[in-house]
Amino acid sequence: MAQCVQSVQEFIQDSFVPMVAVLCSEDAEKVTRKNNLNFSELLRPFCRLTSEGHMRDPSNQVQVVKNLRISVNNVVTRPSVPSSGVPGHAHRRLLSEVVLTCQPAEGGVANVITAGDYDLNISDRSLKASVPWYSDWRDTLTELSTSKHYTATTPWFEAYRESFLQSMPASDHEFLNHYLACLLVVSSSEAVPVEKFLKLSQEQHRIQHSGEYTNPKWFIPNTLKYYVLLHDMSQGDEQRADSVYEDMKQRYGAQGCYLLKVNSRTAAAGADEQIPDPWSQYLHKSSLQSQDQYEDPAPVVVNNTAVENNVGGTSEVDGHDSEEKDGVLVNSLDNTHPLQLDTPSDTPGSLDALRAVAVETKPPPLATGVAAATSHGACLTLNDHDRIRLFIQEFTFRGLLPHIEKNIRQLNDQLVSRKGLSRSLFSATKKWFGGGKVPEKSIAELKNTSGLLYPPEAPELQIRKMADLCFLVQLYDLAYSCYHTAKKDFLSDQAMLYAAGALEMAAVSAFLQVGAPRPYPAHYMDTAIQTYRDVSKNMVLAERCALLSAEVLKSQAKYSDAATLLIKMTSEDSDLRSALLLEQAAHCFINMRNPMVRKFAFHMILAGHRFSKAGQKRHALRCYCQAMQVYKGKGWSLAEDHINFTIGRQSFTLRQPENAVTAFRHILTNDSQQTSTQQGAFLREYLYVYKNVTGACEVALPQLPLPCINSSATRVYFGHERRLAEGEKQAATHVSLDQEFDRDLAAMWQDLEEKVVAAAKRGVVPATFQSTQCCLNSQTDNLRFPLAVVEEPIIVEVVFRNPLKVPLVLSDLSLLWKFTLKDFNRPQPQEDSVGDAVPISNEKEASVPRVRVCKDDVIATEVIPEFYLSPEETKLARLKLLPHQTGQLNILGLVYNLASTSSTGDTTINSTAASQTEGPSAAEGTSVRGRQDLEIQGPRLNQTKEEKTSVSHGPDRRLDPTITPPMPLLEVFFLQFPTALLCGEIRKAYVEFCNMSRVTLCGLRVASTHPDFFTFGSSSLATPLTPLSPTSFENCSAYKTLATPPGATPGSVAAVTLVSEGDFGSGTGLRGGGVSGAGKGITEIPLGEGTLKPGESTQLPMWLRGPDQEGVHEIHFLFYYESAEKGGKIRTGTPNRS
Repeated sequence: MAQCVQSVQEFIQDSFVPMVAVLCSEDAEKVTRKNNLNFSELLRPFCRLTSEGHMRDPSNQVQVVKNLRISVNNVVTRPSVPSSGVPGHAHRRLLSEVVLTCQPAEGGVANVITAGDYDLNISDRSLKASVPWYSDWRDTLTELSTSKHYTATTPWFEAYRESFLQSMPASDHEFLNHYLACLLVVSSSEAVPVEKFLKLSQEQHRIQHSGEYTNPKWFIPNTLKYYVLLHDMSQGDEQRADSVYEDMKQRYGAQGCYLLKVNSRTAAAGADEQIPDPWSQYLHKSSLQSQDQYEDPAPVVVNNTAVENNVGGTSEVDGHDSEEKDGVLVNSLDNTHPLQLDTPSDTPGSLDALRAVAVETKPPPLATGVAAATSHGACLTLNDHDRIRLFIQEFTFRGLLPHIEKNIRQLNDQLVSRKGLSRSLFSATKKWFGGGKVPEKSIAELKNTSGLLYPPEAPELQIRKMADLCFLVQLYDLAYSCYHTAKKDFLSDQAMLYAAGALEMAAVSAFLQVGAPRPYPAHYMDTAIQTYRDVSKNMVLAERCALLSAEVLKSQAKYSDAATLLIKMTSEDSDLRSALLLEQAAHCFINMRNPMVRKFAFHMILAGHRFSKAGQKRHALRCYCQAMQVYKGKGWSLAEDHINFTIGRQSFTLRQPENAVTAFRHILTNDSQQTSTQQGAFLREYLYVYKNVTGACEVALPQLPLPCINSSATRVYFGHERRLAEGEKQAATHVSLDQEFDRDLAAMWQDLEEKVVAAAKRGVVPATFQSTQCCLNSQTDNLRFPLAVVEEPIIVEVVFRNPLKVPLVLSDLSLLWKFTLKDFNRPQPQEDSVGDAVPISNEKEASVPRVRVCKDDVIATEVIPEFYLSPEETKLARLKLLPHQTGQLNILGLVYNLASTSSTGDTTINSTAASQTEGPSAAEGTSVRGRQDLEIQGPRLNQTKEEKTSVSHGPDRRLDPTITPPMPLLEVFFLQFPTALLCGEIRKAYVEFCNMSRVTLCGLRVASTHPDFFTFGSSSLATPLTPLSPTSFENCSAYKTLATPPGATPGSVAAVTLVSEGDFGSGTGLRGGGVSGAGKGITEIPLGEGTLKPGESTQLPMWLRGPDQEGVHEIHFLFYYESAEKGGKIRTGTPNRS
């Protein structure tokens, strides 16, 4: 069981204490009411004696009574009601309230139990710390080991247990809860106090002996009457009070009366001075102890469905739909099997409970029974406190203990005399007419004689009465002897209820005996529990017996037996009791020598389910969170799903939406083993909770768990997407997103680029040279900031994966970005310009769906209206950005609306890449707007010693392009390009160059892997023969062209010019060297005026010579060009190939 603040001996002693009744006059009540207390409440904090008492046992030996506590209560009479073993509705409700108001302390030191490989956080700092993703157990363990404070791990159980035992109804088969004495309290302001005392004495006698009332019950016929004169120091005449008291001593004896002086100050004066208030902690229990509330006129067997947020018994239980059943509210949501996740029959029905929760409910009360702002004892000083404490001591030592001692002696004398006569005659009769020893029978064989009643003067009851008196004053040896004797007599009469009571107290007495002369008879307790439960049908007594026995077994480290006992006591008649006992059984499992952690977790789940049914949502959430510490990360996905789902629901009910969202995220992000129907229910509830969270508070866009995004597989393409031209023109096939990355090919292109740059820069590659990479992925070099050109699109390809078995619909899908303006033409250093600039972001605009007021003047952002993902599908999405200004761009992530379809079980919808909007519309189901960040981890660093010994990663900057000023953009087309050549055959083709940009280009060169394959002719030959493409600015495309020029045919005489083999690979063309060599394999291409202006096109003839070896040959061309404008960044090259 859980750790307790009290020892088991202290707990049992406090469970059975002498009971004292109080009868007050009206004037006396007025005196105490000045302090917002009645007389019994006034005494309650001082009822534990701090000094030892002494009394003599029947053998005249002096016995010491230590740490004695008495219980003082007002006399409350009520008509006779049928006794029942079922607690009344008010009793159940108040016990539920006690548990509800006792929660884990905020900010307290947590208790961490190390069980095997687990550090289990048992009493968390707060509910928010106990969510399943909380993993700070090591720090908490260290804090606990260094702390001197010791706290109970389950204080709510101790509070429940104390309230339950103190509110036990008085029973006829035992005397422990019967009143031993009665305090008669009269105010000194009465005209004739002695007459008032006489009236109260007669009233007490009438209540006890008239037979009109069965309650309260009295221990012995001659009840001790103790006369208390209450004097109000602030008003009354002290001399008169003293004289009245002297008269009382003459009349009642000095040991039978007392003068108690209180209210030494006025309430107004008390407001200025702070005096401790010891009453508050006791007053919430007072209603439990008042006898008019623990039994209903017509008790029925019901479920414990105390309402958490409104304990007044309204028609709603925690906001969930409830139904009236047998006159009792039954929570329809939680009335399910503990392992059942949802009801798949009604597809949208799982949301009904959460929607009901959205209705505003009252917060749980901070204190019950007493207003929180009420102060107590305002008229009492510390001296008054001492006077009350002294009064209790005087009453106990000079009145109560001598009275008990006298009655024990009288009962002992009676029993000794009867033992010699009537009992011997009785036993002799039995010996002759029916035998001596009664054969032992099992409980099942014994007839139900729980209705058997002994007369008050029956010798069996006198033995039991003496045993109870001895037990109350800690004479455990004598008590055990009497209980054992009574047990035999009750069993011989088959009075099973009486026998069970004697067995129970005999076991407890044996345990409490000093020096433990005999072992604890656990079988006595087992028999008593079985009798109470099965024969007498009295679950209240059975529960008391189980609580006592479990504590004893725990103190002897018999945790397995204690757990078995507690689990046996769970039943359907009380969810609250079952929940608390299952939780204690769970604690038993981790306190064993070999901790059974999985059993702990399983029983915590069962306890959480019963707490939920009992309306104790906070305790239910705590139980599930503690169990999650064991199940998390063990691969038990179905168990994790159930726990996370329940945590999500309970957190939402308790107005902890952030915890609810996090729990639902875990269900959806893990590789779920659930069915599609169940996953659909999870998704709908998650979306509903998420919508409530984001709707309640305007915060930044939340992170969504679905769909899964493979960030490292993200590809970024810079520039326009090229497509093949129609007609006889063939576009040079550029790098595109449709190609797979080839590392060898990329290295070849880089080698060609370095050669052509060296040729253009007089044989030296510049130190700042950056290889052109138009398409970046996980295999490219992404250490530097890539270059993108203003007014040229940036295409980001993202890989989505739907892990669920239900379709997902994303709508209004776009990229999130942050942009810092930078002017590359300014003379000052870049660092200054960056420092002065303020970043611009589209996050705020993107958080509002279907509102396109994004900053399109800076960067135009493409929005995909709808993107459909089939169950368990992996799919690509390509999103565009078009920068309109220069600067530094950071692509942060994606923003979209996530929706479930109305038919989550339908997986037959066909989704094709050509139509992303096929499938159910997002408008059909609940949708929430959120984001997912694209976080790409760079390559592992492994250069220095520090990097090799630690795990560190370099940057990956593919999503952080630098937007440069406009740069030239060249398109290359081949006309009449042959697909097959004979070895050594020479064929003529044409090459067309188009400037697609707004910047003039110059310095056009070409590098090739096979420079001896081709040579260029003069542009003067090509110009009149082949028409140029229409201006690219006019058509926005370089792909539309005429197949043949007007008035000329490709096979005309003017188009045929002969070349020799020596011209190929020489870097020199025909007709006066129109093409000049600029290095090995590098060819300069002459333009009309050395430049190609924006929108212009030009054509050159190209002579091709078939290679000398047959086979398939792949020839690569790389065209290099520069901007004619100086000062800005230049484009180093554009690779093309045929």
